[in-house]
Amino acid sequence: MTPPRTPSTPPGPPAPSGVHHPLFARFYARFSVSADVKGGLGALRTELLAGLSGRVIEIGAGNGLNFAHYPPAVTEVVALEPESRLRRLAGEAALRAPVPVTLLPDTAEALPLEDASFDAAVASLVLCTVRNLPQTLAELHRVLRPGADLRFFEHGRADTPGLARVQRGLDRTVWPLLFGGCHTSRDPLAAIEAAGFALGPYRSFDVPEQGPRLPSSPCVLGSARR
Repeated sequence: MTPPRTPSTPPGPPAPSGVHHPLFARFYARFSVSADVKGGLGALRTELLAGLSGRVIEIGAGNGLNFAHYPPAVTEVVALEPESRLRRLAGEAALRAPVPVTLLPDTAEALPLEDASFDAAVASLVLCTVRNLPQTLAELHRVLRPGADLRFFEHGRADTPGLARVQRGLDRTVWPLLFGGCHTSRDPLAAIEAAGFALGPYRSFDVPEQGPRLPSSPCVLGSARR
């Protein structure tokens, strides 16, 4: 059943899924705001969302930094964020957003939404953290209408053997524990194609573009068609 079209749904108690990363959420809330201004992520968010219209679903909204970048042709954003602290911050961002935002506490693996009910979907720095990547993408495929776009901005597997080995080692040990379930060695492009999407234009780059290459540096930004 589709949620009511209200400007914002107040953040509630922690999601029943058990997604709870209080230390990471506190760190991310501070780091992400700084990265938007000083690291150029704000411009990437604008690029990611440019040209969207109609009803949009965004999974893993975090503290809602994408909301300010949605173009006016978007009639509603239904945003999911299961982590309670980040959802509270996203609720505050939703009130300032230039488009209506409905905020839900659900996880991306089980969307409480009707089939083919959205004109576009957005996955922004979230596919690394979902517990079941194929199921998440299958759910996005289900709720998008035929021909709709999936916009993605994700980090993933390195294209060099040395860094790829480092990523795999970190994913088996400390990285998910320190960074809210994040995995650095996932391949978002391959996963999106495997879910039945047709890849459209995309570009690969590092974040940050200058300085040491971090395990989370290799990124892709683009679109795929349902």
